[in-house]
Amino acid sequence: MMLYLAVSQIRRSMSDGEESIGGLTDSFTSMAGSASVIADAGSQLPDSEEKKIVLNKTQEISAQMRSAISTFQFYDKLNQRLNHVCNSLDSLSELVGDPSKLFSPFEWRGLQEKIRSKYTSESDKLMFDALIKGATVEEAIDLSSSKEDSGHVELF
Repeated sequence: MMLYLAVSQIRRSMSDGEESIGGLTDSFTSMAGSASVIADAGSQLPDSEEKKIVLNKTQEISAQMRSAISTFQFYDKLNQRLNHVCNSLDSLSELVGDPSKLFSPFEWRGLQEKIRSKYTSESDKLMFDALIKGATVEEAIDLSSSKEDSGHVELF
């Protein structure tokens, strides 16, 4: 039951986060539209120093918004990882809640394979494998972080 409680808390937090991200996304979409309208209006102005300032600032705003929106990808990755945690805890709860499976090495190995098969990023698979082989949490995180920092783009 405690594992189910943990899953419930994670899922509730994720739901709250989705509402916040949704609000931010709507705000940025609205601001991008406003910046576009300002840029269009600014381009209609006669050539002047003010026109240059307006167009320059709208370009800066647009670039900053694109950068901020791309950082929302962090949330997608976080959400995916937390979903993995919830699914893994659900599976673990089922296993430990069934006395006929609890002490079966076959069942535990099956759980490990099921959990690993759900990972889509190579860095998460590396972290999982390192932990299964006995690495500490810190070592596994360092290993997976070095994979993420290697400059490779991962699609998930």
